Amino acid sequence: MRNSPVRLLARLAKALLLTPGLAAVSGAAAQTNTVEQWDIYTISMRGPTNGNPFLDVRLSAAFSDGSKTVEAPGFYDGGGIYRVRFMPDKPGAWRYETRANRWPLTKRTGSFTVTPAKGDDHGPVRVHGTYHFAYADGTPFYPFGTTCYNWLQAPDDWQKQTLKTLAASPFNKLRFLVFPQDVDFKGAVPPTLFPFEGKPRSDWDYARFNPAFFRHLEKRVGQLRDLGIQADVILFNPYGKSWGFDTMDRATDGRYVRYLVARLSAYRNVWWSLANEYDFLRTKTTADWDRYFQMVQRADPYHHLRSVHNGYFIYDNSHPWVTHASIQNGSAVEDPGRAALYRDVWRKPVVFDEVGYEGDEPFRWGDLTAQQMVHRIWCGIVAGTYVGHGESYLNANDTWLSYGGVLRGQSPPRIAFLRKILESVPGCGLDPIDKYHNTNMGGTPGEYYLLYFGHQKPTAWPFALPREGLSNGMQFHVDVIDTWGMTVTPVKDLFIVKRKDQYTFEDQAGRTVALPGRAYMALRIRYAGGPKPRPVTIPIAP
Repeated sequence: MRNSPVRLLARLAKALLLTPGLAAVSGAAAQTNTVEQWDIYTISMRGPTNGNPFLDVRLSAAFSDGSKTVEAPGFYDGGGIYRVRFMPDKPGAWRYETRANRWPLTKRTGSFTVTPAKGDDHGPVRVHGTYHFAYADGTPFYPFGTTCYNWLQAPDDWQKQTLKTLAASPFNKLRFLVFPQDVDFKGAVPPTLFPFEGKPRSDWDYARFNPAFFRHLEKRVGQLRDLGIQADVILFNPYGKSWGFDTMDRATDGRYVRYLVARLSAYRNVWWSLANEYDFLRTKTTADWDRYFQMVQRADPYHHLRSVHNGYFIYDNSHPWVTHASIQNGSAVEDPGRAALYRDVWRKPVVFDEVGYEGDEPFRWGDLTAQQMVHRIWCGIVAGTYVGHGESYLNANDTWLSYGGVLRGQSPPRIAFLRKILESVPGCGLDPIDKYHNTNMGGTPGEYYLLYFGHQKPTAWPFALPREGLSNGMQFHVDVIDTWGMTVTPVKDLFIVKRKDQYTFEDQAGRTVALPGRAYMALRIRYAGGPKPRPVTIPIAP
């Protein structure tokens, strides 16, 4: 009876760590678990601990619903535990089989059921309509991001405060570093967790990862997901010279990239940012960045969004492995016309992730007023691009930019106001209407227009719209928007258009819209009746 089926099954169950609803058992003892669409299903197994499992063991699993197969990478989680995480994109019955170069880990099979997504689970964010974003289920996504570079290196109570602040903020995307910066850490407390085994600051064993560090990272990414916030994970940075992570060799870089992707890719809210100010990292070449981009692309079975943030030189975002442009340039969003030009270069979504920070820094990158911050975001939005927020008010060295914590600026409520306006736009975003002559107007011809006056202080606006999509007799409602005062005032008149010339339609009675003569005003113009908007075939010529 030494090899009885009962005893064999008992040994097998003991060999596998079973997490209710997540882990699975192989063979005839398969346990059917349930997971929500776009959530995480995890296979956890015990395996060899001899040698160096991080280097010696290769693990993955093939998941199939009968119509397609997805191979997800696995990883060693320390303590003899191996895991494979999978993000199913379709409801129904799924099966899996593990693949490994070690017998205890290979040929494990099982099945589970995927239930339809519910609530705020819309799946990962994808590029939509060339220049915009939407969740996998088609729900529009408008990135309103912010940056907290070192929030994962702050004390635990400060990290919790960051999450609390984010929950009450308008921000739905957070940029942060994996590797710590060379900064004076909050409360003079340096980081306690690092990606590799060894001792700070330079005695690292680059052949062995520190699973506790990555578990903590995963915990925070999962908490951001539960708040509806995209985790824009920055893989490399040029700011940690005393830690040594900026001078790792290519083999170490490659192992790190693959390990990070294996651990995080099943989280639906992950975006990959290859680096912050990539061109300031002098130890890597353009060919290195091309290689790491492609490495992420190959390793990630879910094809999360991929970008790289520039310092002085902009990366060639036309490459197929780049999904959207992540740009640092404050001057580009001083007016909508400049911002729109970036779309033409790559014909991809453009996110100005860094345009300066609201704050009181002695440096020009961190001394924007709240009005300047809000103005730059409005300019980018009207241009059909997206603009990230940043804040750096000096206070005992715990600025939001560095550590998160609490927000002190006046721009977040105004950003929340803009986000509410944008989320009411038909479709998935704004596009330039007449980008060479009406650069401060975005929308959808004949249906919706958002006109931003910026620093101008007009007292009236003659009602006139570019010709695309328009016909005589079309009717429009107008709202006057105070972007700083956060008010929307409907105009009582209904405007009816007629052709003025080959480029323009105007109100048939020649009426104007009254404005208060102060800066940062905008107009929202919406189709209200009459002939339906005409399809746009040929854009207005320059």
